[in-house]
Amino acid sequence: MSKAIDRLTRDLGYPLLGATNCDDFMSAKGEYVVFLTGDPAKNLETDDVAAILPELVQAFQYRFKAAVVDRAIEQSLRERYDVWPTPSLLFLRDGALIGAVPKVRDWPDYLSEIKSILDRPQPAVTRQ
Repeated sequence: MSKAIDRLTRDLGYPLLGATNCDDFMSAKGEYVVFLTGDPAKNLETDDVAAILPELVQAFQYRFKAAVVDRAIEQSLRERYDVWPTPSLLFLRDGALIGAVPKVRDWPDYLSEIKSILDRPQPAVTRQ
């Protein structure tokens, strides 16, 4: 885990989602963003997204809760939600994926894309 990702879990208290707590977290009521990091040693964008994520949470006035996905289960979530690029931010509402933002974006693009995702109607929930 990189220092930037460690800051999210250690200093900011974002849950680290692993095999024992991921399904409960992701099926809870409310709006969430989960961070699929990819390999920070191979992908320089990972630490950038890790630095940007707290700013996004604050910009949206804590409307959604954030968590980091443990690399050990990342592949299964990428398959479950059919999201392949990393790093990616997956947005969920009441257990259903409502959108994803892959890779690094410019700040205005983040704000626009996330607002569009959060404004979407609730999709039908399909549990897997």
